[in-house]
Amino acid sequence: MDGQVDRLLGMISSENRYDIPHAEIADAQIEAANERFKSRIGMINLLGHQAESASLSEIRELADLVPLLFAHTTYKSYPESWMVQQKWDRLGRWLETVSSYPVAQVDGTGIKDIDDWLAGLEEEGTFVSCSSGTTGKCSMIAATMADRQFAKDNTALAFSWGTGVDPSSKFKVMATVPVPSSPRNKDVRAAISETFGDGDDYTFPDANMTIGQVSRMVALRRGIGDGTALPEELTEFERISEGRQAEIDAGMQRTVEALIENRGKKLLISGQFQLLFQMVELIRAQGYGRESFNPENAMFIGGGLKGAVLPEGYLDLILDTFNTPFEKLYQYYGMQEINTTMPRCKAKRYHIPPWLLPLVLDEHGEALVEPSGGEVEGRAGFFDLSLDGRWGGVISGDKVNVRFDRCDCGQGGPTVGYDIVRYADLGDGDKITCAGTIDAYIRGVS
Repeated sequence: MDGQVDRLLGMISSENRYDIPHAEIADAQIEAANERFKSRIGMINLLGHQAESASLSEIRELADLVPLLFAHTTYKSYPESWMVQQKWDRLGRWLETVSSYPVAQVDGTGIKDIDDWLAGLEEEGTFVSCSSGTTGKCSMIAATMADRQFAKDNTALAFSWGTGVDPSSKFKVMATVPVPSSPRNKDVRAAISETFGDGDDYTFPDANMTIGQVSRMVALRRGIGDGTALPEELTEFERISEGRQAEIDAGMQRTVEALIENRGKKLLISGQFQLLFQMVELIRAQGYGRESFNPENAMFIGGGLKGAVLPEGYLDLILDTFNTPFEKLYQYYGMQEINTTMPRCKAKRYHIPPWLLPLVLDEHGEALVEPSGGEVEGRAGFFDLSLDGRWGGVISGDKVNVRFDRCDCGQGGPTVGYDIVRYADLGDGDKITCAGTIDAYIRGVS
């Protein structure tokens, strides 16, 4: 067993897990990171390569973790042609280079697309969550059942901490946004439903949306944008887009009706701001508002604005319509590549638990940036001790502000500022120095 790893992970249910000053726990975190490193270096091919390149055999200080972090693009570093050509065996070998355990080789007979392949892996005990970005290329991230259970536990406990809502307080859980089906998304939903739900959930009527469908649409959009789409692909894009929009419009109308029908009940509304704002406008147009909804409502919001531009005051309007105080609005900071989410406090900062090590790096992800006055700004890197199925170190595409002094809400642990931007949106693009080297290595061994 890993001594410090187990001790830090054991704090997941501690009431003061976000109140431990960084200086009091930093040495234990380094020791725990070294424990994880020692146990994983012989299991994860890419980690072994990174350690050898950096001549590292031990983690003695935080800076030793930097060359061992994986760029966030690592999990989409496979050749896209393999997916197009349905070379599932090669994709499996690629996935194994960034995973802790062997990846099952799924019989390719009858596999038509990535959705079939992912389902086959899941049957063999390899759980892969995918996220499709603007390029149309999925990140594929493996997890074990231990990872899934920890993520569920952390989701429920962080929601309770961030809102003050006790698990004994049962809600009608209402999912107001279509979400692609994946183990990660299922676990988040289950964590909230099983812990806080009254057993009568409402789900946005779009349960069949898959990663394959989302990826196909984004890839078609990319082809149109760069002029490579064929005429028949343009026709297909228009057909799918129109059908998809009709499904979303119908689902949104049905969800608005369900919100109005259940307005007197205690609701836990999960969703994203963009779609919720549209629903609020429809609800208010029918004469319903603050006085119509239960004052004990709570909200679970993920995903930010997704590039949408909403009018000033949109948040106040959403909260007012559903009669929900700001304190009962749960927001978090997290990413697919790590297992832990960070809850937002009333002072609008995201709190980092003891098992998640923050590493603030320079723009290129090459070196740590030293804090000044307890505060530091730069590229977000993290090392998540909770991860079992893959390496816990990642360099993100986010520019963040991290404070290591006491938060204005009173908690003593480190926090991430509310305003987070993507380097890709800052004009010069997202340039992580290690990304190309990692990609070259993985392609060479897979």
